[in-house]
Amino acid sequence: MTDGAGTGLLARERTAAEVEALAVELIAKLAAGDGHVLLDMEIDGVRCLVMRGDRTGPVSLLSPRELEIARMVACGHPNKTIASVLEISTWTVASHLRRIFMKLDVTSRAAMVSRLTSADPQLTPDSVELR
Repeated sequence: MTDGAGTGLLARERTAAEVEALAVELIAKLAAGDGHVLLDMEIDGVRCLVMRGDRTGPVSLLSPRELEIARMVACGHPNKTIASVLEISTWTVASHLRRIFMKLDVTSRAAMVSRLTSADPQLTPDSVELR
């Protein structure tokens, strides 16, 4: 049992060493600042991709939930529909929109959509799937 045979101990040690090597590689690429893809590997048949994102535009100011709501607004959905689809209250949708407006320094839904789509044209899909 000390050699790890049949216990998976050696596999865990090897995986830890591999993870450490990948972490060193990732840190080196972050420090170098070159390229968007920092790490591209496959683990147990699953592709893992670590990319450097552009954190300078207005999209980077918003949380994932705020982006979800902004996309739905951009598709023309009213607060009541957004609330129903996301299973939250209309008050919560309005609260998210107030925070989005503050973060983007806008005063209307149209201005919000304009600001976000000018920064990232892919932000608004042709349709948002309603549940």
